[in-house]
Amino acid sequence: MLPDSIAKRGFLRRIYPSCMIVACAILPLLPTGTVAQVVGDPPVLAPGLHAMTLPRSEEPAIRYAIHIPGNYSPSTPVPLILALHFGVRGADADGAGGDVVQILVGPALAELGAIIVAPDSVRGDWRSPENEKAVNALLDMILAHYAIDEKKVAVTGFSMGGTGSWHFAEKFPERFGAAIPVAGRPPASAAGWRLPVLAIHSRDDQVAPFDPTEARIAELQKAGVNAKLIALTGITHYQTSRFRDALHRAVPWLREVWREEPRR
Repeated sequence: MLPDSIAKRGFLRRIYPSCMIVACAILPLLPTGTVAQVVGDPPVLAPGLHAMTLPRSEEPAIRYAIHIPGNYSPSTPVPLILALHFGVRGADADGAGGDVVQILVGPALAELGAIIVAPDSVRGDWRSPENEKAVNALLDMILAHYAIDEKKVAVTGFSMGGTGSWHFAEKFPERFGAAIPVAGRPPASAAGWRLPVLAIHSRDDQVAPFDPTEARIAELQKAGVNAKLIALTGITHYQTSRFRDALHRAVPWLREVWREEPRR
């Protein structure tokens, strides 16, 4: 579902398509680049946030946002964060990847100096076969064309994207070193889980209940997995930006994981 603040931005985007008023106010350090159609190799991008399109033969094109850190150099590998956006409806999915970067992931994880890539959902839930295929194709392209430290790749996301983070980490653990789901629904069982995970969830979440996340983290801890929970209070589900400080608190945990946890 779509937070009220984002719904208003969608209205502004339809009325003033060239003006990201709220996004710029929220995060001036991540300037929005021009929209580009990717043909063959992606263009060399300046630091900042860019709206891009990855065409695919016989498949829907993938719209995505990508944030290039200010100190990025093709000669020095950097971390990669896959950021999955919250739920949207229909055509409103266009630009939702950029929204989650601007509002939450970018400000919270900026000090990592990571490339952040945030696809728009191709169709519906992140757990759909269409989205699984699209996200993996996008990751393949990013790894092929940017200097990425493949030992420092993490997946995060909010709401539907939090659920998607649990899903991608569970189903494609070889692609990631850690997962940081925010306000998402965990899998029904922790059996076979392989990755370090830090979940962020509010006890006052009225959409995605807190208890399943707490239970899943406890189950993982009992199984010896590096699993943490940042439990919040007084924050409801749609207050996306209020999860920013908690996601920032994940930075030292993530650095510790990247330093000590071997890829499995």
